[in-house]
Amino acid sequence: MSRAIKCYLIRHGATKGNQEGRYVGKTDEPVLESELERLRMLGKSLLPVDHIYVSPYLRCRQSAEALFSGLGCSTEIISDFREMDFGEFEYHNYQELNGDPNYQVFIDSGGTTAFPGGEEPGEFKERCCRAFLTCVSQADEYGWQRLLFVVHGGTIMAIMEAFAVPQRSYFDFQVENGCGYEASIGKIRCLEWRKL
Repeated sequence: MSRAIKCYLIRHGATKGNQEGRYVGKTDEPVLESELERLRMLGKSLLPVDHIYVSPYLRCRQSAEALFSGLGCSTEIISDFREMDFGEFEYHNYQELNGDPNYQVFIDSGGTTAFPGGEEPGEFKERCCRAFLTCVSQADEYGWQRLLFVVHGGTIMAIMEAFAVPQRSYFDFQVENGCGYEASIGKIRCLEWRKL
């Protein structure tokens, strides 16, 4: 990589399930209307970007459109940026899962075991990071200098855990809806960052 590439990694705007503290993975629900205006305001504070990478889920596509509506940026949907598959926990919250022995096993593991009927966290992280590296390599090939990733909280956490300097744990990189990180990549494994 011959020059630094600036990346914005932004979590989609809040959905009904997010507000209710639910595990929202493959449930394809929209962003709340009230969130879209907030995202439009955030978009005005970001520098123009050369390319936008987006998760295939509606909440990310809507958020990307709100962030950079009317700017004519090229947008690319990346399937491997989708949120983790929460299996049996999908669209349930803590109150609903409390007392479920499978949920207790998951909690006791510190969130490291596979979701029953869902995805194993290590595999999820690996697919997100592999997709991120592919996007950065593509940007380098085309000479793009500013990228926007509109993805999920878990996707951002996986990327930041793997590439951020100084290194921190996965859960240290949690972000609220409509928030994220601005990062500069000088070397593929070095992602210097600041919280937006």
